Amino acid sequence: MKKVLTIAGSDCSGGAGIQADLKTFSAHGVYGMSVITAVTAQNTQGVFAVEDISRDVIAKQIEAIFDDIEVDGLKIGMVSQVQTIEVIAEKLRHYSPETVVLDPVMVSKSGYHLLNPEAEATLIKDLLPLAMIVTPNIPEAEVMTNMSINTLKQMEDSAKAIYQMGAKNVFLKGGHLENEATDILYDGQEFSYYSSPRIATKNTHGTGCTLSSAITANLALGYTLHQAVVRAKEYITIAIEHSLSIGKGVGPTHHFYTLYKKAGLIK
Repeated sequence: MKKVLTIAGSDCSGGAGIQADLKTFSAHGVYGMSVITAVTAQNTQGVFAVEDISRDVIAKQIEAIFDDIEVDGLKIGMVSQVQTIEVIAEKLRHYSPETVVLDPVMVSKSGYHLLNPEAEATLIKDLLPLAMIVTPNIPEAEVMTNMSINTLKQMEDSAKAIYQMGAKNVFLKGGHLENEATDILYDGQEFSYYSSPRIATKNTHGTGCTLSSAITANLALGYTLHQAVVRAKEYITIAIEHSLSIGKGVGPTHHFYTLYKKAGLIK
């Protein structure tokens, strides 16, 4: 069984962060492990508080995994403090995992800023060059590049700018554009485009975490980057199509819909 690690924040409501990552790993048949960087008080209506885990405990968590278990894939999510980013980068340079997916979680769907400007700069400087692929959405790409993105051409320009920052591959998600949701993958030479119909639901809590985790799991399973993106897109589309109306706000996706259907738990 492939072993996949997520380094991210905890979502007590279970729809995003570490909880979404582990559910996604399980749905893909890989063994999920976690390093928690922060504990958040959040639900379907927003993020209300964040308490960061100390640098030392984050370091010890990473060491505990890598000193004992082979890591076939690694996803990095919410890393909100400079010292958190620095210690993760330090440990990754030491252990040198091959497959690193960076999801630059900067702003929650409710508008809660999870990174301050100094931490944003540190993430770009220290973590971006260590990742096989970075997966920003449009608001995150706008923060990273200081560019306004309203068209596919502007997405391409932004992806090129992020690549120039040291990213090996840039997967820019286009869900925030008004028309058909088109994502783009840029490898420094050419673009690949991934379009999907927009699904009429408000329940999209944790979609970014889930998609990046699905890419990580598929890479760990041996798929090429293009194949991993295609399979991850298929997975998140089904999860959104069958999303769950849980809570009073933006509900979560259904991480186990396909498995539940095969098991006869749902019709």
